[in-house]
Amino acid sequence: MSTDRANGSLYTKIENKVATIEFGHPASNSFVSELLARLAKEFQKLGENDEVSVIVLKSEGEHAFCAGASFDELVAVSNLEEGKEFFSGFANVINAMRKCPKPIIGRVQGKTVGGGVGLASACDYVHATVEAAIKLSEISIGIGPFVIAPAVERKMGKAALAELTLYPTEWKNAYWAKEQGLFAKVYDSISELDKELDIHIQKLATYNPEALAEMKKVLWEGTEHWDDLLLERAEASGRLALSPNTKNALEKFKKQK
Repeated sequence: MSTDRANGSLYTKIENKVATIEFGHPASNSFVSELLARLAKEFQKLGENDEVSVIVLKSEGEHAFCAGASFDELVAVSNLEEGKEFFSGFANVINAMRKCPKPIIGRVQGKTVGGGVGLASACDYVHATVEAAIKLSEISIGIGPFVIAPAVERKMGKAALAELTLYPTEWKNAYWAKEQGLFAKVYDSISELDKELDIHIQKLATYNPEALAEMKKVLWEGTEHWDDLLLERAEASGRLALSPNTKNALEKFKKQK
């Protein structure tokens, strides 16, 4: 059952050296700032936990994996400081994921938009279903996926980033996302996904944690500057969120909702 909490929910279960983080929000598993802050802290905490070798990231329900950042919070941004703080939410989570020494395995069961694509990109390996279409819609409302772009580009390449950002109203299916490197495996159903995911993580959790940590460093080589880069991108996004073009686009989008 999905949560009905306005600030969303976040639960972690640890079993057999596998930590499973499950997030949820009544608005298609979107993220309010408080929930993003909690998720970033959870990755930091689990990264320091010697009883954890592998982390699984999943969302509630059987429909959308993640609808990105909270639209209501974006509309409410009224100054540069608020804008930077709002967009820093995903920046902090992505940085926490890349610095976490444990491999993070994503479970993507449904459609994913904006920041949700950033989360999937920041996972080290992703299992998905055929329903897991993706879209980066930010340009269509006057901003851009600047904070998550480094993670998306690292996983899928600049051409795929351009394809997603410059056709922001088009959904790309799960097989396209797999071809571009975002998803490692795509399954016909959630039950098939969960069966294979369980086999994968149980095996992974038996491997030498020091080797896993060293491999994680290799996978993220060249991203050491992201602490500064993503926050710079957050500030730039905050400025764009205050522009007349963006405010007009957001008002039109709000009326359509």
